[in-house]
Amino acid sequence: MTFATFRTALTTMLGAAAFTLTLPAAHAEEQGAVNRAWNDTRQATDNAWDKTKSGSEKAWDKTKQGTSNAWDKTKNGSEKAWDKTKEGTSNAWDKTKSGSEKAWDKTKEGTNHAWDKTKSGTEKAWDKTKEGTSDAAKSTKNWGKRTGKAIGNWGDKAGKDISNTFSGDSK
Repeated sequence: MTFATFRTALTTMLGAAAFTLTLPAAHAEEQGAVNRAWNDTRQATDNAWDKTKSGSEKAWDKTKQGTSNAWDKTKNGSEKAWDKTKEGTSNAWDKTKSGSEKAWDKTKEGTNHAWDKTKSGTEKAWDKTKEGTSDAAKSTKNWGKRTGKAIGNWGDKAGKDISNTFSGDSK
């Protein structure tokens, strides 16, 4: 029952009671009119109550039906949205998976290529280092011989220069 309907029924009952109380005191015959007025008010209130009850039941049935319809639509919409989401996720995964596989293949290929270049460069560097080390070793070996000769020659020359200095033959 709505608040407005309840208020109307209550106002009607209070109005009838107030009307009854404002009537002048009457004889026993006049009390029949008051009883009739009271009975009419009670009957009108009962009718109003029955209509309110009936209207409330109809409103409840409509609300219940509307809620069921809304739920069915929401359920159907949710299922459709889920299906689209599921399909979209599956498509996105397939694309990501495919892209990842391609990226992995390119990375693997690039790594192999880089390794081949590094290996080749390392071998060339090693060969040059080995060759340079051999040349340095040979040069060092010959340097020792050359240095020994130079030191020996220097000693002889220095000795001659000192001899010449004391003998007076400096030229």
